[in-house]
Amino acid sequence: MMGLNTLKQLLEVRLSFNELKLSHLAKGAMKVAPFLLSAILFVKLILYFIEVFMQKILLTGSSGFIGKYLTKELDLRYELYHLKSDLRDYKKVRQEVLSFDPQIIVHLAARTEVESSFYEQITFSEINYVGSVNLIEAAKDCTDLQMFLAASTMETYGWQSISDIVKSGVEINPPEYWAFNEDTPQNPLAPYAVAKVGMEKYLEYASRAYGLPFAAIRTTNCFGRWDNNFFVTESIISQMVSSKEISLGYKDPYRNFIFIDDLIRLYKTLISSPQAAVAGKFYCCGPNNPIKIEHYTDKIAKILDWTGTINWDTRPHRPGEIYYLSSTNDKVNFYLDWQPRVSLEDGLKKTIALWKDK
Repeated sequence: MMGLNTLKQLLEVRLSFNELKLSHLAKGAMKVAPFLLSAILFVKLILYFIEVFMQKILLTGSSGFIGKYLTKELDLRYELYHLKSDLRDYKKVRQEVLSFDPQIIVHLAARTEVESSFYEQITFSEINYVGSVNLIEAAKDCTDLQMFLAASTMETYGWQSISDIVKSGVEINPPEYWAFNEDTPQNPLAPYAVAKVGMEKYLEYASRAYGLPFAAIRTTNCFGRWDNNFFVTESIISQMVSSKEISLGYKDPYRNFIFIDDLIRLYKTLISSPQAAVAGKFYCCGPNNPIKIEHYTDKIAKILDWTGTINWDTRPHRPGEIYYLSSTNDKVNFYLDWQPRVSLEDGLKKTIALWKDK
């Protein structure tokens, strides 16, 4: 199905063509066909409707995992613009942002491979923090900005006392009891997370100093990729569907997981209600379904009927390993009446199907 932005581009080309034809007809002193004038007026009317009545959204990171899915959903309902400039180039970012002058900015662009951030600290800081600062600085000068919606991360919670308890080998029961919420102190334990906390603090500063309306989602581990096996869910699945022996990292940490369909629905919910979203500012998305990576791997193996060998502790040691991450979604449910719908098992089955079809 054609998106509004594609339609607009085609109409603009058609309008230019018709106006060029009209110019040539006039120069040749020929009679202008009434239908040509009507076509030009009709195209101009549609373009006016798109400009005036369709909400303008600027999206960063549209080529990424979440961005690809979100683009498909937004392109049919909004006038959507994809930022092209390198976030680290302030002048170009500012020029693009103010030229489009959006009402909503959705900021997804970032380096997200937590493990890699321990070895590429400068690059992660430049993109995830400085790049975000550049975008925020440009955004505050938009004429009618209703919301700056940023992708943050649950990794910002970092170290908590429960992490040390799990690391010591103590079984926690029930694991849901320890879930974090928006008031849990942030103690980032990776350069990636430090940069995200910095972005959040800069948003708060811009809100206090300039009245910048913002909201941020502290995203849970999201899965459902079909083209990237770096992250834990896809790493497990991609190895199991192709081999009887797989290699993984730590087996003891707890994580919670959200399927991509639910996360996209959350973004759409916030975008459709910017005033309500801005009122709450920071949101965890849950679901509160923490599971030990060892048991998570067993769950995937059971769905696949896989009985191979697992080699644990094959990844490099992470100096800031976190042994427990899980969050609730009570706040976003209260403010925006949203909660996850896809069960962990159903999400895994859908992801497995993607990898089997490759």
